[in-house]
Parts: sequence; structure tokens; C-alpha cells
Amino acid sequence: MKYFLAIPLMLLFLSSYAQTDTTQQIIAGRKNSKAQQKKPYVILISSDAFRYDFAKKYNAQHLLAYSDSGVRADAMIPSYPSLTFPNHYTLVTGMYPAHTGLVHNNFYDPATKKHYDNSDKKAVADSSWYGGTPLWVLAEKQQMLSASFYWVAAEAPIQGTNPTYYYNYNKQIPINTRIQKVGEWLRLPEAERPHLITFYMSNVDDAAHKYGPDSKEAGAAVQYVDSVVNELVKVSKSTGLDVNFVFVSDHGMTRVDNEHPIQLPAIDTSKFVIAGDGILVELYAKPGADIQSTYKALKAQAKDYQVILKQDMPARLHYGSKDDKYNRIGDILLKPDWPHVFKYIGKTNINPGWHGFDPFLVKDVHATFMAWGPAFKKHQQIKAFSNVNVYNIITQILGLIPQQQTDGNNKIANEVLLNTK
Repeated sequence: MKYFLAIPLMLLFLSSYAQTDTTQQIIAGRKNSKAQQKKPYVILISSDAFRYDFAKKYNAQHLLAYSDSGVRADAMIPSYPSLTFPNHYTLVTGMYPAHTGLVHNNFYDPATKKHYDNSDKKAVADSSWYGGTPLWVLAEKQQMLSASFYWVAAEAPIQGTNPTYYYNYNKQIPINTRIQKVGEWLRLPEAERPHLITFYMSNVDDAAHKYGPDSKEAGAAVQYVDSVVNELVKVSKSTGLDVNFVFVSDHGMTRVDNEHPIQLPAIDTSKFVIAGDGILVELYAKPGADIQSTYKALKAQAKDYQVILKQDMPARLHYGSKDDKYNRIGDILLKPDWPHVFKYIGKTNINPGWHGFDPFLVKDVHATFMAWGPAFKKHQQIKAFSNVNVYNIITQILGLIPQQQTDGNNKIANEVLLNTK
């Protein structure tokens, strides 16, 4: 059965990497255990940058109707920095970025003297960058199959384990093909059928960055995502299975002053490695560098941004010395005050839409949480909560046993699920 969406051509034909691998990756020899075959099903959907208010702002009627029948949060609070890669990984590990080691989209590791860049496909697929236990790794280790049509780190063999079925991230595969593949996964024999499926879309982030969160293009992208979710629900229902849906975003989006970007101050690169981007610049001291004198000099000239030592970062952000488990946070951090951003290296034009700001100061970066299905309570509106708690919701539904300490707890799971332990 095929599903076709009436969506703008400009959103269908997306740019892609040259010579992209579009084939499904399958780890042979895995089966669901007899006990796991009886467990529920969860499709975890992420729409990048789908701000907490976008569904109502742009009348995403399907999402509003589905979440009216299930659970909707006033907002979901992203972890700091409110960026794509750290927060997607937090959602599936239940751990703050400083506790997983994935601290930024672009950062430096002083121990290995290597840079992580989310556009570097080799680095993205290198499991050494990722701490914690993602949901699919937890499931597979407990003999429950999983599948991924994209998610941060799903391409990396974390703890030697990928999802049983997954695709390397690319934008060449048409959305209808992705939806059909979810239906095919759910129609597999019980022993081969994934009980956890992750599904990621970048459209809202792409449009809201380029045109701003209040643009007609951002609204069109929200409508596109709404249509995709509706088709995913349809294809799931056609299988006869009772599937649970969890719809989230990694962060929101805000309008910044892109006409007057902050010039990055002069930094002695013989003494410091520079990483980050326009929303958070991190300075890593090389051996022999005087951190205090550099900090004082930068602080004296700072305008429209803060200069903060790692040990002085606010505790609420879980992004300081005490939380830096992998020593991947810079010794000195340059943190713009909203709505300002740095004119970062290699960029000539600054987008009007941004995220990455402190979620306790800038509400626009708050994310979305909606959920519905047989495991969820009906007609529940809940208060905003931290995204480290999504992990517990999904492990409870699937009956998975966490293997390590996480930063969330069962409070939200108990609030939204019908049957909890």
C-alpha cells in the first residue's frame, strides 16, 4: 500500500550529499525473544526545531487532534546548549550533554586532540564520541529489535550495537518511501519486527533557520510535518497493530538580530583551540596557556555576550566543570545574550532563525512533546518538563530495564502513562 502527500515541491526535492548511501542497513541474525514479541510498539518521531507553540501557531490540525486524544505538554525544556545533536542524543539516553560527551554540534576533545563536527559523516559514525546507552542499544541488548529512519548516533555502533534496521542519514530518500518502509517494518513476522522505531525530519529547522520562525516558509514546513505524521499513523493502523506515538523536537527557534552580528574577539590560537558556532564559542586551553588572564581580557571587552569560565557556568545548565564527564566543554565560554549571535568563522550570511540559547532565559527555544496510543492517558495537558525524562517514558512502555544511571526519573512517565511500575 502506498501513501502520497500533497506537499510543496520545494520541500520534497531536498538537497543531499553526493554519492549518498540510500540502502537499508540490516544487522543479520537478530530476533525478538519470545517475551519481547509480546511487548508494545513505539514510534519516536522528531521534527527538528518544532517550537513548543508551532502546532497551534500554524494550525497543525492532525498533531493537535492526536495529542488532544492523548498527552500534550505545555512545552519540553531542551538541555543546554539547545542544539540539534546534543538534544537528540539526550532524548534517547536520558542524560545531559555533558554526561554523554556529545556537548555541542561542533566541539573539541583535548584528550584525543580531535574535533567532532556534525557535518563530518566519519565523526558522526564513530562510536567513541558517544557515552550513555541509547534506547535502541538498550532494546537490542535485551533482545528487542529496533529500527531507525534517522536519528543522531544511530549510524554509530555504540557499545558495538546499531539498530537492527537503519539508514545512514541523507535527504535523497523521498518521504513516501520512508513512510512505506515503516509500514514494511511493522508487517514483518513477529520475530523480526521492530518494537522501537525512530523517525527524524529536518524540514522545520531548515525553513525556520533560513526564513525565520514567523515566516510563511516555516508555516509550510509545519504543515508538511503534520501531513507526514498523519500518514505514519495511517500506515501503522493499516498493519492492525496498536502503536504508541511519541512526537518530540530537539529545541525550538527564535528570531535573532542577524543584521548586527557580534564580531568574534581576537583569540591567540597558539594558546587556545576554538570550537563551537555563532551561539556558543568554546575556548580550549593548550598546555601552558594562561586561562585567567585571557578570561579577564575577554571579559573586559565583552559587549552583548558573556565570558564565563567553565567552573562558573550556572548549575541549572548542567554544563560546567562538575558535569563535564568527558572534559569536552571549553575552559572559557563565550555566550551571546539573546537576540545576538556571533559572526562565526566561514559564514558570510547569518540566518534570521537561531536556537542554542539558555532555555531558562529564552522560551522560544523550548521544544514540543506530544504522545498518544494505548499506553497513554487520554486528554492530558501537562506542564513543561525537561527532555531527560523522555527516556523513562519509552523504557516503561517497552518494559526495558535501564542499565545505568540517567538524569531523568519516572515522575513524568507516571503522569502520562496508564500502567506504570
